[in-house]
Amino acid sequence: MKKYVAVAGNIGVGKSTLVEMLCVRLGWEPFYEPVTENPYLKDFYQDMNAWAFHSQIFFLTHRLRSHHKLGQHPGSVVQDRSVYEDAEIFAYNLFLQGYINQRDYQTYRDLYETTSRLLPPPDLVVYLRASVPTLMNRIARRGRDYERTITPEYLQGLNRLYEEWIENFTLCPVLAVPADDLDYVSHSGHLRLIVEKVQEKLTGKEEVVFEPEEVARAAADD
Repeated sequence: MKKYVAVAGNIGVGKSTLVEMLCVRLGWEPFYEPVTENPYLKDFYQDMNAWAFHSQIFFLTHRLRSHHKLGQHPGSVVQDRSVYEDAEIFAYNLFLQGYINQRDYQTYRDLYETTSRLLPPPDLVVYLRASVPTLMNRIARRGRDYERTITPEYLQGLNRLYEEWIENFTLCPVLAVPADDLDYVSHSGHLRLIVEKVQEKLTGKEEVVFEPEEVARAAADD
């Protein structure tokens, strides 16, 4: 039976890597964030107050289109970041910071809520939860120039919004992965454990958690 899994989490937490690894293990197809040049980005970075709304509408449009395509895909898929995060985390954060005014943000929310209701939800959201030190360390290791200006305070703010969102998310089951403790790149046992938990959650098991003892055993199984 076809499954649709979305991997969610903050910047640098390891979403794309986990998407790739899950697909290799499960034989599913990965769907990454669309590499599409946002024509508003240059203007946005020069004047965030003037162009934040336009930029977020562009991102939302492409994310909605990708979600629609995933719903029509014949096989099982794993998605790197969901449309929900665009709206509930990043657009909301720009609103809280004052870069999107109340009127424009309400228009954005109305569009997002109306269109997202028409889309089939994922079968599972895998939420990678990590502390700011872990995020900063992973961002530094991958060495992307445009990420060098990201501050711990910015990541902490996004973490707070992620936690609020995931706590109230009810469209599908959620599997919270303790990314501080699980290094699925270095430890094949950690990846195996995540795959097992994903499969348990997809088969309908309600209470699926990562016990510290089994995390330790998984690392020792490499």
